Amino acid sequence: MTEARFDELIHPITRLSLVATLAAADWAEFAFLKDRLQLSDSALSKQLTTLEDAGYVTTERRLSGSRRKVRARLTSAGRDAFNGHIAALQAVVTDAAAPPEGPRA
Repeated sequence: MTEARFDELIHPITRLSLVATLAAADWAEFAFLKDRLQLSDSALSKQLTTLEDAGYVTTERRLSGSRRKVRARLTSAGRDAFNGHIAALQAVVTDAAAPPEGPRA
């Protein structure tokens, strides 16, 4: 079972969406991520760099013909952080939906 851990680095919606997309794939091409998340090249690069610096993402740059292509994937630390963050968010929602205990003064 995953330990619930709120992660401030993953929480902003752009990074949360990026990590969630990467969690569903082995590798994801930069162009796919850019289109899926509707980000500019520079915005996506900045988010990937932030996550890579934290050890949550790894990127690979390779040549395809005369073009340079970038792809990314979650590291095991990134997957653990994402799963812990999702568990923490689920706990917040579960607690909010629970009926109150006893009368309140």
